[in-house]
Amino acid sequence: MIETQTLSFPQRLKAATAEEHRRVERSGVMVTLLRGRIERVAYLALLRNLHAIYAALEPALLRHAASAVVGPVVMPELFRTEALERDLQTLHHDADPPAGALRPATAAYVARLHELDAKRPELLVAHAYVRYLGDLSGGQQLRRIVGQALGLAGAAGTRFYDFGDSARVSALALRFRAALEEVGARAHDADAIVAEAESAFGRHRQLFEQLAAAA
Repeated sequence: MIETQTLSFPQRLKAATAEEHRRVERSGVMVTLLRGRIERVAYLALLRNLHAIYAALEPALLRHAASAVVGPVVMPELFRTEALERDLQTLHHDADPPAGALRPATAAYVARLHELDAKRPELLVAHAYVRYLGDLSGGQQLRRIVGQALGLAGAAGTRFYDFGDSARVSALALRFRAALEEVGARAHDADAIVAEAESAFGRHRQLFEQLAAAA
């Protein structure tokens, strides 16, 4: 067994969240999505809820960009709010039923992000880690799956996953991991960031299960 002290900060985050990450991939709407069986309305619901999370996270990150701990992971080229808005506009049909309210897990997640923004901004790093590295890795697979499942052409409806070509995706992931190394060297309580990342995966699992139940 590898001692925690021998791991880099990105490795600590990955090791600590590995089991919860696997549970998230096997939960709720993610099962349908990964099997390529998701329907457009269910996917719209997922995007709406994710949009609410990014719309809370990204302004909070920008507000703390001057922080020695938060600053390294503030990479606007990774921000997804605008891409999600464009996908929602592309995929929405005039005949669709009114958009449902956000899931309770989303409301609780957004409330947590606002709390961290006001009181413990360094823990926002955990949520940036969970979202952006996932978008840069597994998200690239999801782009293909969603496009096939919904019969989409080109980038239409999948801009959420579009960071550029594979070389750019790899470069962004390397930059983000290097930023996490800086965080680990500067953070006064790295353990709290790791614990928040574990909690963030749990929040995603709750959201995905609630979306599946609603569908």
